[in-house]
Order: sequence, then C-alpha cells, then structure tokens
Amino acid sequence: MRAPRPPRAAAALLRLDALRAAGGIEAIRGAVIDDVALARAVKRAGGRLWLGPADDVRSVRPYPGLAGLWRMVARSAYAQLRYSPWLLLATVAGLALVFLAPPVTAVTGAVTGSVPALLAGGTAWAIMAGTYAPALRYHGLPVACAPLLPGVALLYLLMTMDSAVRHWRGLGVEWKGRSYAARGRG
Repeated sequence: MRAPRPPRAAAALLRLDALRAAGGIEAIRGAVIDDVALARAVKRAGGRLWLGPADDVRSVRPYPGLAGLWRMVARSAYAQLRYSPWLLLATVAGLALVFLAPPVTAVTGAVTGSVPALLAGGTAWAIMAGTYAPALRYHGLPVACAPLLPGVALLYLLMTMDSAVRHWRGLGVEWKGRSYAARGRG
C-alpha cells in the first residue's frame, strides 16, 4: 500500500528449516512474548537474526485507544523483566531519571527562579526532544510532539508497574484468545 503516511508493523519471516531447528511453534507455545521467544529459539539453534525497517507493511492489530495499548504493554512488560522486582526497580528508576527528571528540573527551576536548574533541565529536555524527532518523522507523526516524550515515558512506566502488580496479584495474561498463568513470583 502506497500512502503519504504508510503504517508501520512488525513481522517475523523465517525459513522452515530454521523453524524446525528451533523446535517449531511447540517450543514457544507457552511464551507470553512469542516473537521474542521465537527469536531466542532461532538464535539458540544457530540461526541468524536481522531487524530492520519495512516501509510497505500494513498493521493488522491497531490500538485505537489508550486502553488497548495499555493492555498490550501490561501483558508483557513484567515478563520482559523476567518477573524480577530488582529489574522492575532499575527500570522505574532509569525511566524516571532519564525521561522525567529533565522536565521536573526545568519546571522546578522556572517556578523557583533557579536559572541553573531551568537551564540544566531545559537543555536535557531539549536534547531528549531533538533525539526523538527523527523517530516521529519516520512514523509520519508531528515533530512538534517531541517535547511530550516524558509524558509517553510516564505512561510506559505506569503500564510497566501495572504489569508487575497484575502479576503479584496472581492474575494471568490473556492475549489473542489465549490465557497464560502467572509465572514465578520473581
């Protein structure tokens, strides 16, 4: 499909012999993050991986609202951290330091009249927005949204924490019509 703003998607393409060597679909049947599990299985079996852009692809799983996107992230975020409270703590701290501290520092500097805090926070925030702009441009989104990256990071942080809380409450994951039991308690 050719369009001024082509949609983006992800797909895994592999040879049948590579799938068989990796143990087939059976090897990843219980995986919550099946694409990552498939990549690991192929790599373990001696296969090669390549990740790259594909401009002429159409997504078949849109997330029209925040609730659907939240469920998608929350189903796998804590699993991606291997159900580890320590990795969760490091992730939350890292996200807060890298994405939330600059705008908080800039706003605090502006409110309190601290020019060094305003300059340090504002500079870090501007660098963050500047490095995010190419990704927005690539995906056909307005570059003017780049300064909103800390808000996106805050949402991701909250989704990740929700994923951990759901796990700690013993809630399994439902995804694409399949149910997965909660795994080890980290």
